[in-house]
Order: sequence, then C-alpha cells, then structure tokens
Amino acid sequence: MGKLRSSPFVCFSSHSTAIISSISLCFVQRASIIFLFLNFTNVSGVKFDPPIQLPGSRTSQYVSNSSTVLYIHDFGARGNGMSDDTKAFQKAWKIACSLSSEAKIVVPAGKKFLVRPIDFSGPCRSGLTLWISGTIVAPRDPDVWDGLDPNKWLYFHGVNYLTVEGGGTVDGSGKEWWARSCKINHTNPCRRAPKAITFHRCKNLIVRNIMSINSQQMHMAFTGSKQIVVSYLRISAPAHSPNTDGIHISASKNVEVKDCIIRTGDDCISIVSNSSKILVEGITCGPGHGISIGSLGKSNSRDQVHDIKVNGANLMNTENGVRIKTWQGGSGFASGITFQNVWMENVSNPIIINQYYCDSFVPCANQTSAVSINKISFVGIKGTSATETAVSFACSDSSPCRMLYLEDVQLTSYTGEITTSFCWQAYGSSSGLVYPPSCLLSSCNNRIIQQQAESGSIQSI
Repeated sequence: MGKLRSSPFVCFSSHSTAIISSISLCFVQRASIIFLFLNFTNVSGVKFDPPIQLPGSRTSQYVSNSSTVLYIHDFGARGNGMSDDTKAFQKAWKIACSLSSEAKIVVPAGKKFLVRPIDFSGPCRSGLTLWISGTIVAPRDPDVWDGLDPNKWLYFHGVNYLTVEGGGTVDGSGKEWWARSCKINHTNPCRRAPKAITFHRCKNLIVRNIMSINSQQMHMAFTGSKQIVVSYLRISAPAHSPNTDGIHISASKNVEVKDCIIRTGDDCISIVSNSSKILVEGITCGPGHGISIGSLGKSNSRDQVHDIKVNGANLMNTENGVRIKTWQGGSGFASGITFQNVWMENVSNPIIINQYYCDSFVPCANQTSAVSINKISFVGIKGTSATETAVSFACSDSSPCRMLYLEDVQLTSYTGEITTSFCWQAYGSSSGLVYPPSCLLSSCNNRIIQQQAESGSIQSI
C-alpha cells in the first residue's frame, strides 16, 4: 500500500493485533468484515473517498469520486493468448462506463488477451481511459465473424472523453483475412473485413502511444467523430497486405494526427467523405500508398473535404506520395488543402491528383460529373522519385482543377534519370524553384476565374 504513517486506529483478528499507520482503512485477515474509515490516502498522497470492493475482484479496487482503476484480470481475463477474454472486457467496460468518477481499465504488460468482436458503447457517465500495456489479439479465423458485422473488431461508439494509451499492442491477426482477399486471390469474391479499431460518433478522444499491427483491413478508423488528438502511434503490416490503411478519417472534423510511424500495405493516412479541419504533422510513412485525400465520389456519391493541412512528413519507398483521388461521376469538392515540408525517398508518383481513379477489376465508365478540386497547395516537397513522372495532375474535362499552387518543389530521379510533370485540365501557378518544371496552365484571365468563383461555378469554402 506504500509508506504508512502513524494512526490511532487498531485492527484486531484472531491471529494478530496490529497498528496500521497513515491509513484509516483496516482489513481483517481471513474475515468477511471490512472496516472502512475516512481519509484514505494512497502512495502518492492523493485522498480518495471510502473504497468499495468490486464484484469478483481478487485484488483491492478503489472506487472514488476522483478516480477508479480496474484491472482486466480481476474480471476473469486469463491473458494467455488462447482463452477467450471477451467477457472480461465487457464486464470491465460496463462498470467503468457506469461510474460517475473517471475510470481507467488496465490491460497489463506481459499478457496477451484474446478478444472476439466487441462493442465498447457509450455514452459513459464520466471520462474513461483504456490503458493497454499488454497485447490485445484478434481471433485468427475469419469464420469467427460468421453472423456478425464483418466491419468490426474493437468498436467504440458514442463515447466521449475517452483516452486510449499505454504502450501496448493491438494485433489484428490479419494473415488469413489477407489470404482470402480478392486482391490477393482474384478467384475469391470481394468481401468486407474488419477495421481493427473503430471510433464511431465519438467526441473528445485521445489516442496515443500504442502499436497496431497486422489489421484485418484498416488499422484505425475515425468515423463521424470530432475533437480528436492522435499521437505517437506505431502501425505496421506487410507491404503486400491489402487495404490495411494506417489511419482512416471519415466524416470527422477537428482532428490532429502527430508523430506517428506507419508502415502498411495501403494508405498510411486516408481522409475521406465530409471531413474537415484536419492537421497531420510529423508522419513517417513507408511502405504503403502514401498520404491520400480520398477516394471521393465513389458510386456517384457527394463528398466534401476541406481545410486539410499536412505539415512535415517523411515518405520512403511508397507507391504514392501526397495524393488526391476521386471517382468519375461523383460530386462535391476537395478544397483548401495544403501539403508542405514533405521529404520523399524513392517514392512513386510523389505528387498526384487523379480525377479518374478506378479501383476496379473492370474499366470504369466515363462520366461527366466530378468532385471539384480547387485551392490545393504543394509547398516544400523535396526528395527523389521512383517514377519518371514526379508530378501528375489528371483532372476532369468537365470540372478542371483550379487554383493549384506549387512552391519550392524539388523532385529528382532516384536512379539519376530525368523527372517530368504531367498536366491535364490543371490550372494554377508556381513560385520559387520548381523541378520538374511546372506544367500548370495559367488561367486566360484571372478576372474570369475570380468571377466564376464568386458566382459559385467554382465551389469555395
């Protein structure tokens, strides 16, 4: 219990008489009666209200108006990587979420907890921390999901003021999912697979200092959420693993992603439908597909993505660098997006806008409508390209890219060859040293473009 000071309280048992110091709580050994006294003080000197004993607890748990700590093994978790510990997590979450005081669920180091698909639902009565120091591992067999939602494994929804941290690992055991993917075996039907961790309709989230490995598909997804800070994550899956995006942001706003190392088989970070006010800083990415806005406009959908800033990233051996990708037939806009201070090493397609994106085994039909792309800046993008075309802007005939901007771009060939730019229906300007030379088209008349913007033919934010 820590260092104790003198106390006038004396506890008696059939075996011994002891004076317990600095604590007004006495436990009578081998007896069922617990004497509770006020002014309990823990090791750090923080005062708690009188504790209560949690049902089924094997160690003392102290619940107070100021804080609560719940250890997952006190709810029956074995932590051997083979026994199903799902119910223990459900019990701990139910109690923690119901408390009026802040609560912390501890997943201890040195243990591996097998957890089946699980919902962590809110709202909770107070703030809650999931402290992961050990490993949470998914079942290896995809058949476990039969009859369940195949999109979910660890699914948080409707939770406010949640922190997930602790230095531990979330292991999606994705190998068998990848083997069954239609992208690996074209004879297999294309089926959905779980996102390892999903935060849906959550608010005021902190996710930091954990590792996510080998997700079934996406490692971490934020959907319909806001006020999020993500930092110091390590995300890893083999380069060949399909659809294993690192961090996926959808229909969310006010999100910060900082100081993360991401190595996956898909986008390191993807930002999609109806997301805004996103800041991405200090990202190391590779292998993977780079940092992407999109895809947007799939199945003729309307998407709006704006106020996005990527500032400071290192991309190494990725299939793309910084990218915006949209399907033909969509609507809406991607606007107010800045990529700056990005270093590339042996990156294919370092700068790319593609309004003809088609992730399909069959060719996509030509369609006239398109997601509008405007006010996109690329500043301080430097390094080496694995492809001859280092800058590619393939924009729509019916909805050209407008107000693109290049500044201080220096992309040379990784192999010492030349690099080039490609532009189609791409309008904008450049400043400073730009290599390969810009191919952006200047507007015939800036006043005409301004009038178009003011009249609404160019959507702005």
